[in-house]
Amino acid sequence: MKADRPLIWSVISQTLLLLVAQWELGCYGMTLNSVLLPRAPRQSHRPGAGALAHRQKRSWVWNQFFVLEEFTGDEPLYVGKLHSDVDKGEGKVKYVLSGEGASSIFTIDENTGDIHAIKRLDREEQAYYTLRAQALDYDTSRPVEPESEFVIKVQDINDNEPKFPNGPYNARVPEMSPVGTSVVQVVATDADDPTYGNSARVVYSILEGQPYFSVDPKTGVIRTALPSMDREARDQYLLVIQAKDMVGQMGGLSGTTSVTVTLSDVNDNPPRFSPKSYQFSVPESLPVASVVAKIKALDSDVGPNAEMEYRIIDGDGLGMFKVSTDKDTQEGVISLLKNLDFETKNTYTLRIEASNRHPDTRFLSQGMFSDTATVKLTVENVDEPPLFSSPLSKMVVSEAAKVGTIIGTVSANDPDATNSPIRYSIDRNTDLERFFNIEATTGVISTAKPLDREVNAVHNITILAIETFDPAQVGRGVALITVMDINDNAPVFAIEYETFLCESSSPGQVIETISAVDRDEPPSGHRFFFSLAPEAAGNLNFTLRDNKDNTASILTKRAGFQRRQQSLYRLPVLIVDSGTPALSSTNTLSIRVCECDGDGTPQSCGAEAFMLSAGLSTGALIAILACILTLLVLVLLIVMMRRRKKEPLILDEDRDVRENIVRYDDEGGGEEDTEAFDMVALRNLNVVRDSKVRRDVTPEVTTLYTPRPPPYKAAPADNNGIFRDFIWDRLKEADVDPTAPPYDSLQTYAFEGSGSVAESLSSLDSLSTDSDQNYDYLSDWGPRFRKLADLYGHADASNIFS
Repeated sequence: MKADRPLIWSVISQTLLLLVAQWELGCYGMTLNSVLLPRAPRQSHRPGAGALAHRQKRSWVWNQFFVLEEFTGDEPLYVGKLHSDVDKGEGKVKYVLSGEGASSIFTIDENTGDIHAIKRLDREEQAYYTLRAQALDYDTSRPVEPESEFVIKVQDINDNEPKFPNGPYNARVPEMSPVGTSVVQVVATDADDPTYGNSARVVYSILEGQPYFSVDPKTGVIRTALPSMDREARDQYLLVIQAKDMVGQMGGLSGTTSVTVTLSDVNDNPPRFSPKSYQFSVPESLPVASVVAKIKALDSDVGPNAEMEYRIIDGDGLGMFKVSTDKDTQEGVISLLKNLDFETKNTYTLRIEASNRHPDTRFLSQGMFSDTATVKLTVENVDEPPLFSSPLSKMVVSEAAKVGTIIGTVSANDPDATNSPIRYSIDRNTDLERFFNIEATTGVISTAKPLDREVNAVHNITILAIETFDPAQVGRGVALITVMDINDNAPVFAIEYETFLCESSSPGQVIETISAVDRDEPPSGHRFFFSLAPEAAGNLNFTLRDNKDNTASILTKRAGFQRRQQSLYRLPVLIVDSGTPALSSTNTLSIRVCECDGDGTPQSCGAEAFMLSAGLSTGALIAILACILTLLVLVLLIVMMRRRKKEPLILDEDRDVRENIVRYDDEGGGEEDTEAFDMVALRNLNVVRDSKVRRDVTPEVTTLYTPRPPPYKAAPADNNGIFRDFIWDRLKEADVDPTAPPYDSLQTYAFEGSGSVAESLSSLDSLSTDSDQNYDYLSDWGPRFRKLADLYGHADASNIFS
């Protein structure tokens, strides 16, 4: 019996749970039955029926099964029992379960029909299971009852807390909102069954955020709880809202979320200046439209509620200054309307008002939403450049004006108190060809060159006005000089006319219409008169008709023109303009006689017709001439190359002396030998030599020897200088010799110099000295010159060197 006690207590606990569930279901009008029975057999009451009852087809009696979710017992949870009236308890019937969760979640005892749940169920995952029951013959496995379907419904318990799916929340509400203003609605959901008990019935409460806000327990709507909440004092609040199920009763589950409420701005603060007065200094040289100063009124509001407008309401600078609003910084920007002059007025006072651009009428009762400040502007004296009485001076001059003609005068003055004298000049960058001059002290402008309107009709020159005391102060003005036209250009043909005359032309036929152009521009427009030149007045071939509209027509006077007789006619035309005085020009019109087709289109003209008749076209003649010219050019080139042929600069192999050593053992004939070497060539270095330039190297001889001193041509008594100059001349001559090979060569010149103690040993100067010389000084030179001292000295050399 002791071993059976745990099973008994388990059955008792399951029974108690079922009773509780049955009671709860009874409260909601539901019935719990844990046994599924077949329907009772129907008896036949028809007349004539035998005593033996006939068995009818049976079906299962249907009832729902209920099972609690989240069961945590150690044993399988008993769900219910299946039973057939065929089962007499003899073990001949077995029960089979199929459908959702069969075998995996729900099992059935095939002998007794008891159904158990072997896994913990969660209603939020699956609320009910649909299964099928079957009673079979134990031996044959044939159904003894038809299959029946039933449902096992999972009974809900309060195992899910409320959650806020849209949390956390962010909301905005205008500052100064009245009590009860809706801010935001929070919504919590509970996964438990809302149709069973109070597990899903949620109420709301506020844990943090009081006393500023409140929440409706049923709807979750958050509202303001205090009036006059000022954004400028505090602009953000953090609320914690709780949602609790079981209608808020003890034991219910709860969840929380946060709500961040931000107070949005309203225009409840007027602008205020701090300080109330400002002082600024302004240089009088400040350009018009420049910014003079900036002021700003403070407004605790933000955004559009802090936008301001500034205006000058009083002061003595209403016409000199204006104030505007910087949209980015909301500053009042004071700018200059007119030029300042320290000498005229050096102080200005402005009274400026700042007001809100978008006032809120709800707060106008608190007072005017504007403020004023006083601005004092002090003008600083600046050394200003001269000012022209007129920045732009317009002048006119005739293009026939002679050099020195006065055109006009400009005037400038020093606006400073010093009133420095002014000197005028022309900016030559605007008058590059120096057509004009200006008198430095008076500003009188005159012509410096003849003018030509057809080259430049308008001259725009800049005049400089410079203070005499301070030349750094320069004023600039513009003189616009218009050159007036005179009739100084004769009319000419409008284009180069190419006139063709058909051989078949009849008398009086118009062969050309001509017009003219004139570079002049008379005020009343051009009017040209056409006629034949006097030398063509008796022309028998052509005549001219003036069309009175600045054009003229050329007409034939006869027929029978033949290009073989004359292929080209030249007709002089006289054109006269309407200027004062009238100018004219004679223009020659070339008329070619052509063979034309039936439509009058020229086919061949002048000498070309004869070429065509001979079978040669113009292109063929040009090709023949080009060939002849090419041959002539080739012949000339060959002749020139033969004449200019010279010896090659590169020596042949037999004459290559780069590595040849030539030794001369011929000793000269002494002082009297003047045949072996010409002494004049050594002495006379002033001989003019031809300047020869090598053709195989770049002629840079001058730059190569620039560091060296120039050749010395002075007193011939200085033999050392003479020989030095001789060597340099030979070196330069070798550098520029055009016949020298293009490679480097070595030329050696030996010069003894003038610093030797023994002086020169050469016999070149022996002619000017006595043959009997004193060589006693050799004894003073040491043992190396002992032999010479013995040969030439008079003293006893042995005594000297002993």
